[in-house]
Amino acid sequence: MLIPRSLKTEYAVRPLGVDVSRPRFSWVAEAPGYGAVQAAYQVLVASAPELLTPERADVWDSGTVESARTFGIAYDGPITARTHYYWTVRLSDEQPGEWAAPEWFETGLLDEGFETARWIGGTTDSAPLLRRGFAVDGTVRRARLYASGLGYADLRLNGQAVSDAVLDPGFTAYDRTVLYVTHDVTDLLQAGDNVVGAELGRGFFGLTSVNVWRWHDAPWTADPRLIARLVIEYDDGRVDEVVSDETWRLTGGPTLSDSLYVGETYDARRALPGWDAAGFDDSSWAPASVVEAPRGTLRAQAHEPIRVIETVDPVEVTEVRPGVWIADFGRTVAGWTRLTVTAEAGTTIGLTHGETVADGNVVAQNRHVEGDRIQRDEYIAAGTGAETWEPRFSYKGFRYVQIEGAQADVQLRVVHSDVASATTFASSQRPYEQFERAMRRTILGNLHGIPTDTPFYEKNGWTGDAQVGAPTMLAALDLARFFTKWLGDIRDSQAESGQLPVIVPTSGWGFTDLSPATEWPTVYPFLLREMYRWYGDDRLLREHWDSLTRYLAWELDRVEDGLSVSVLGDWLPPGYGDGPAPEDRRLTGTAYLYRALVVAAEIGEVIGQANEYRKAAGELADGLNRAFLDRDAGRYRSAEDPDYRQTSNAVPLAFGIVPEDLAPKVAAGLAADVRARGFHLNTGCLGVGVLLPVLTKYGYGDVATKVALQRSYPSWGYWIDLGADTMWEMWEDDSRSRNHYFQGTVVQWIFENVAGLRVIDAGAERIVVRPDARAEVDSASIRTETIRGRVAVSWKKTGRVLSLDVQVPVGTTAEVYVPSARAADVEAVPRSFAGSPSYDNGYTVYTVGAGQWSFTSRSAS
Repeated sequence: MLIPRSLKTEYAVRPLGVDVSRPRFSWVAEAPGYGAVQAAYQVLVASAPELLTPERADVWDSGTVESARTFGIAYDGPITARTHYYWTVRLSDEQPGEWAAPEWFETGLLDEGFETARWIGGTTDSAPLLRRGFAVDGTVRRARLYASGLGYADLRLNGQAVSDAVLDPGFTAYDRTVLYVTHDVTDLLQAGDNVVGAELGRGFFGLTSVNVWRWHDAPWTADPRLIARLVIEYDDGRVDEVVSDETWRLTGGPTLSDSLYVGETYDARRALPGWDAAGFDDSSWAPASVVEAPRGTLRAQAHEPIRVIETVDPVEVTEVRPGVWIADFGRTVAGWTRLTVTAEAGTTIGLTHGETVADGNVVAQNRHVEGDRIQRDEYIAAGTGAETWEPRFSYKGFRYVQIEGAQADVQLRVVHSDVASATTFASSQRPYEQFERAMRRTILGNLHGIPTDTPFYEKNGWTGDAQVGAPTMLAALDLARFFTKWLGDIRDSQAESGQLPVIVPTSGWGFTDLSPATEWPTVYPFLLREMYRWYGDDRLLREHWDSLTRYLAWELDRVEDGLSVSVLGDWLPPGYGDGPAPEDRRLTGTAYLYRALVVAAEIGEVIGQANEYRKAAGELADGLNRAFLDRDAGRYRSAEDPDYRQTSNAVPLAFGIVPEDLAPKVAAGLAADVRARGFHLNTGCLGVGVLLPVLTKYGYGDVATKVALQRSYPSWGYWIDLGADTMWEMWEDDSRSRNHYFQGTVVQWIFENVAGLRVIDAGAERIVVRPDARAEVDSASIRTETIRGRVAVSWKKTGRVLSLDVQVPVGTTAEVYVPSARAADVEAVPRSFAGSPSYDNGYTVYTVGAGQWSFTSRSAS
């Protein structure tokens, strides 16, 4: 019997504020035994959980739908704003199963919007405080606060935070989209007098720090502002509302300044205890002003909020000179410092954050931002005894914090988007585990509503970083909601011409600055295709098709002589700390446009949109091979660079551009170059993620392993031996950023080739298990929570005996490649369900469905 588990709506468990007219349901089908298949489902939606029966469901009954689909099930009933809906599902194989325990979702404002609420703000000399008193005169059944504060809002109700989210709402192109958040505040209300309040930070909406990306002069740049609508429903049926308007009160608070790059200054002497609770005298405050609304459309925030994930004590605090201390937290992260200090009134305590220490000082420099103050918070003491404070409107990238002004206790607050982990990995080869942990920490440190490049220097959504990192990111974490949001940011950032910038969102920078750079914005089709591979999300493909075709038309229109011009290329290979090697960047630019066209063609096929992208891709491949392929030597090269470039050869091999008859020769040349360099790479960010998979694919897995396990420069092991706990931007020991994931994509190879798990397509409808990088490792295991359920692979080798265990969820078919000299040397359990295998060049191959499978090979090499 099939059992539905893990019921979700729009990828979330019990979401508040769903803002789509046809929310999609999903579940995981579980069943004992082998080969189970979902034959049908039935979904019920009702206004109360007790009504979830076929006879009583008062909102929607899908009826019995013959389908194996377990996700993307679109609700097709009536929908009303601000309404709580309960739902359940039962599944059938040979017969209907039991109904799942009820779940629910709640709609947001939908077309109803904020009604009479207005955007409010006003002129203050510091971060504004806004408050509004109101009365509650009955038993509250439900209360929701819908609000957007730009750039960030710390929302309060009766002296308490309305949620544990920070740096909220998410960063967008505010002239296109503004996000609002729905909060359940039922339990925060009290009989009688109540107060709702907000402190507003600047974020990227009102940034004033002058910077090269022109965030201080974006199309939307303005002072902080708020829109809010509080809806209170009573048991007797009455509904009261409190909305943002001129009746709110305004004053400047104790946060004197806040900047995502510079830091915050907080004067505790200006604190106003009780300002966000009833009984506070706000008669000296000014009336709030109605201000201009941002041009962007208000939409409900659907991705995970940013939260304080962990609190960490320092591993060491050293007084480096009188009155100056440096705290080392032992890890490189994104977040901020919580301070506890006892000092005289007016004492300024400085907290300077950085990833390294030099000459007795924490290094905090950023040539892209004007001024000497970078990542430095300042707290001015009130002199009231032990005082505790932490910032609310900026985050930093750091390991160390330099404390000046007074001795203080500090704690690290780890802060990033609260996305769920999807994968766990283990191996007998300790460096592989170290690399996986370092990459995971680096990715998480760069998730702040958008995928950033570095939490220290830029905090920008560089499209090229996500391009190379997406396969690893999606394999490690549940990013369905996160990347859906960022894909919307990409669409919002598109110019009328169809062009996309190199950073998303953008102030307008990145269309002519460091552009065109084909390898960067081609993330758009690639990420859409990856979202389909991992989550089977065809609605997302349809929603973006028009924007995608406009972008590709822009790219194809500027192709010259069969090549795509690009200015960035393979960024930061060893020895080139200022950018790419001196190569013709049309090589990688054309290759990445080729792949973009191929995946766009696949997207079109999925959603039934005819196109000629495969033909255009073929023409680009011909142009690239004419210009750069030396057929006699079996290598790709450009006149600008006399050296052998591993990226120039690995990328065409990985993307399928190399003529079939020459591919083995090109791969052999690549392996020979790696050997000649003492098993070192010379790739930048574009080549690092494809080098080892390509070597392994063409039979050089031992060479790939030696590169992966290398300890001398340039290598990941070199970083680890220097004390790294994250991936770095540059291979050199003086790397500018030490929290930069685009060089850490070796982890994709570890997942797919060492552990051997490859998700192929359509929401893990098909997977391949093939551990083909087994040199110098005795065991590896991986467990991944896919949209269809858990996939697990674990293998262990003792001599020539290899045991391989595989877990396959309902709805997935696995091709399992068991290393062996011949098929007769492999035993499958249970044999009666595993079927008859085939044999393919060193592997016995089984095709199996749902179940727990065990395979033993007596002749694994």
